[in-house]
Amino acid sequence: MTSQITFYLSQVIGSKIYGVNSTRLGKVIDIYVNTNPETFSNEESFRPAFIGLKTKIDGKIRILNYEFIQISNHHGKYKFTCSQIQNLPESIVETSLPLAKNIQDRQIVDINGRKLVRVNDIRLVSIPTGTYAIAVDIGTTGLLRRLGVSEIISKFLSLFKIDLDSHFILWDDVQAFDTSNFNIKLGQSSSKLKRLHPSDLADIIEEMGSVSRTKIFEAMDEETAADVLEEMEPYAQAQLVESLSIEKAADVLEKMPADEVADLLDTLEDEKVEQILNEMEKESSEDVRELLEYEDKEVGSLMTTDFLSFHQNMTVDETLGELRKQKPEADVIYSLFVTDVEEKLIATVSLRDLVISTPTMTLEEIMNKNVISVQDEDKVNTLAQIISKYDLLAIPVTDAQNTLLGMVVIDDIVEDLMYKGKTKKGGRSWR
Repeated sequence: MTSQITFYLSQVIGSKIYGVNSTRLGKVIDIYVNTNPETFSNEESFRPAFIGLKTKIDGKIRILNYEFIQISNHHGKYKFTCSQIQNLPESIVETSLPLAKNIQDRQIVDINGRKLVRVNDIRLVSIPTGTYAIAVDIGTTGLLRRLGVSEIISKFLSLFKIDLDSHFILWDDVQAFDTSNFNIKLGQSSSKLKRLHPSDLADIIEEMGSVSRTKIFEAMDEETAADVLEEMEPYAQAQLVESLSIEKAADVLEKMPADEVADLLDTLEDEKVEQILNEMEKESSEDVRELLEYEDKEVGSLMTTDFLSFHQNMTVDETLGELRKQKPEADVIYSLFVTDVEEKLIATVSLRDLVISTPTMTLEEIMNKNVISVQDEDKVNTLAQIISKYDLLAIPVTDAQNTLLGMVVIDDIVEDLMYKGKTKKGGRSWR
């Protein structure tokens, strides 16, 4: 055997397996590789190593331990020689990956490309330390190789100076994603997906089949699942939540802004909505129920109730301290509101004024009493003109008695123009 043999999965599936006396044992049905990164010192340079060959011996399917097998190449034909017939332990089989069954012809995630691709073939290498999967072939060449016509077509096209598409993705940049037939926890098998931005992951998941999509979400932690769900298109959100268990759906939706939840639930059957709301925590559920009462054309359906309000007697230092404690999202601090003891809106204060003012000054000394606001039952189509006229990033929303209920941020107005109204959760007030 040479020191290094580079070959492809399509070239060895069906290859013969021989015993030490050159007796034929069977042929290769599939190749099992180790995909557990815990057995490697450096996950980033991890390559799946061959650990078993699936074959049929004396009428029985067996997965042979690759520790006792060597591969050799004779004039372009590959054969495997087994020095000792020993089955791979069942416990290892259950956590290993059959390449032909679970990777070839499957959709996988190209981490760098941030997209789903189809595997046409798998590039392999055998070196003195072992045999490994090193890359996937997603190009035309890999598909033609599978059909056994790549050399013929390549020679024909070369007459016209045309090269076949050859596109490889290194295994480090690949993440197996179709878990429908692969019983490994998401935390192990899809750890690389954590590198992706939620919006990229949302785009990828939207391309998946419903079964795989649901399995991925069922395995995700609630925080990650919520971030990804928020980035998905409305139709995909609804389909996914419909497919989740009531318990999982409630756990995920509790981590999302109440406005996003209200808009999503508004597209589902009433019975399903009630089941989810009953499963959610009481506070989160009540926020969503209140938002669901607004009609689509009312400002209340678009507002976020995730706002910050403070009393006018609070000092600048106390206010900044509360902001550090709460660590609000960026859109929440577009505008900070000042209310009285009855939660009536009396003024606004900008983050800029807070930062540049003396720490001992009160909000009353720096606040702006000329408040531009709208009421929750006003029409949505009035918002764009108001925000544009007064150059606002956000506008407070009150009821008829001037009680502060929430705010509408410019991002949500843009989304409303593209799709429909968006909202958020849980107003907080400090005294």
